[in-house]
Amino acid sequence: MLSENQPESVGRSAILTIPELEQSKAAVLNTLASQHSRRSYEYAIERFITWYCSEPRLTFNRSVVVKYRSFLERRSLSAATINLHLSAIRRLADESAESGRLSPEHAIGIRRVKGVKRLGRKIGNWLTRNQAQELVNAASRDSLRGWRDGAMLGLLLGCGLRRSEVVGLNLDQLQSREGRWVIVNLIGKGKRIRTIPVPSWSKELLDAWLRHSGVREGKVFRRVLKGGTVREAGVTANVVWYAVKRCACQAGITNLAPHDLRRTCARLCHGCGGELEQIQFLLGHASVQTTERYIGSKQKLQDAVNDRLGISVACDIA
Repeated sequence: MLSENQPESVGRSAILTIPELEQSKAAVLNTLASQHSRRSYEYAIERFITWYCSEPRLTFNRSVVVKYRSFLERRSLSAATINLHLSAIRRLADESAESGRLSPEHAIGIRRVKGVKRLGRKIGNWLTRNQAQELVNAASRDSLRGWRDGAMLGLLLGCGLRRSEVVGLNLDQLQSREGRWVIVNLIGKGKRIRTIPVPSWSKELLDAWLRHSGVREGKVFRRVLKGGTVREAGVTANVVWYAVKRCACQAGITNLAPHDLRRTCARLCHGCGGELEQIQFLLGHASVQTTERYIGSKQKLQDAVNDRLGISVACDIA
């Protein structure tokens, strides 16, 4: 029983049970609009709950989260992955405090746990223009799945769409504006809305899929059964992933992910003289610095500064 002058937070237990953690996890996931974020946070929180419950009656506080961060570091995970896990745990603590399962003091302490510093930055993966052309050519033209793969590539590579944006695209969003085809009112990351011009070659690939599939309304991309039957159900992000993998394999391109096509779109646009601001609009980035990273304009590998040192090797070195 709390005394009349005792703060309410003192009476709260800082040792959370599995049901309490699961309830807080559900609350966290309900606040996330992005399906990708929900998957990432759900995985991170489940891993933490498994670790937390394997330890003898730990208090959910700052020191425990610091201990968990050390545990993640010993697994040789990347800084970005560890920081994502910590971000999910902070949200878990906030929701636990909001529901009265954890004291605000403990939640604040957990929020103060610093992430891991990122030393340098991984370079992105881009295709050359010739590779991009080979990838588009690799899409099959003799099956419904092939037509669908080609149309997906056209939007990923030609319009810089994310996987989730391809999955959620509706036919009524394809409209003619100012004498050209565009995708209107596309809601992207951070719920930012943008309009995306569609290149003529991307539209041709899209038209081919729509013509062969008979899709007239609703979701643009649908499931295709092995027998070639088009279902009403839309596709998932994994379908887009495997479409890229199939075409990349046919084109002899390794280690290619759908997001690499978004980067390639940005770099090829910039290489053709596209303005950085317009590329930012196209991709829907909140910050131009993000667009610069996609283009790779900070580091020029083709015209590297250390190629100009003027040092040569004797011809008889072999």
